[in-house]
Amino acid sequence: MTAHTDERDGFATAARAENFPVASRLLPREVRRELLAVYAFARLTDDVGDEFEGDRLAALDELDQELDRAAAGTAHHPVFRELSPVLGRLDVGTEPFRALIEANRMDQRVHRYATIEDLRAYCMLSAAPIGRIVLSVFNLTTPDRVRLSDEVCIGLQLTEHLQDVGEDARHGRVYLPEADLALMACAPEDLLAATASLALRRVIRLEVGRARGLLAHGTPLAATLPLRPRIAVAGFAAGGLAALDAVRRADGDVLGHACRPTKPGFARRTLRELLAATFHGGTR
Repeated sequence: MTAHTDERDGFATAARAENFPVASRLLPREVRRELLAVYAFARLTDDVGDEFEGDRLAALDELDQELDRAAAGTAHHPVFRELSPVLGRLDVGTEPFRALIEANRMDQRVHRYATIEDLRAYCMLSAAPIGRIVLSVFNLTTPDRVRLSDEVCIGLQLTEHLQDVGEDARHGRVYLPEADLALMACAPEDLLAATASLALRRVIRLEVGRARGLLAHGTPLAATLPLRPRIAVAGFAAGGLAALDAVRRADGDVLGHACRPTKPGFARRTLRELLAATFHGGTR
C-alpha cells in the first residue's frame, strides 16, 4: 500500500481543485489548511478503496493503523503527517475518520442496497463524517448542527451516486435502492445501457426528489453559522443542487449525459443559498 499511495504527494492540489470551488478562497489560511488535510485523507482513502491493485481490505487496515500513528504524532505517510496536527485539535477524535475507512471496507463487501434506509446507513459512514469533521474544524459543533449536516452530506452523496450510475454499474456497484428499482420496474441491465430507459428515469426522478429534500437542510444549517462558514456550507449545498439541476435538464438520462453543474448554474445556486440562509427562507 505504501508504494502505491506515496505517488499521491500532490494531494493538496487535487483536494483543492475538486472540493473547494468557494471555500478555498474565502476561509482563513489555517482553516483552509486543516480542511485540505481532511479532504486529502478522504481522497486517499477512497483511492485505496477503489483503485488499489492488491488486497484492498489489508490496505485499508493499514490506513487505520496509520491513523493511529497520526493521532500519536508518528505518522509515516505525507497525507497523515499533514493530518496529525488537525487530529490533535479536533473535538471529534478519530471516529469520523475511521468511519470513512469503514465505508470503503463496505464497498469491498456490499455492492447493492435493498432499501433507502440501508443506503442512508452506508452514507452515514461514507459522507456524514465529513460534515461532522468540518463543523469541528470551524469549532461550531452542536447537536442540531450535526443533525442538519448529516442530512446535507447524505444528500450530496446521493447526488453523486446519481451522477455515477453507469460508471458504478460497470464496476458492479449499484447505489440505487433495489426496492426503488423494483417499484419502477427497472431491470438491472438498464443501468448498463447507453441511455437511460423510461423505467430508470422514473427511479432517477424519485432519487432526485429525495436528494433535494436532504439538501434543503443546508439553509437552516448555514443560517446558524458565521459568515465565512456560512458561505462554505452554502457552496457545498449549492454544488449538489446545481448537479441535480443538470440531471433535470437531461430529463433523468444520467447514462447518456454527463450531469455536471455549470459554473453559472453553481454561482446562481450559491447566491440563492446564501440569500435563503440570510433571510431564513427562499425556494429551491
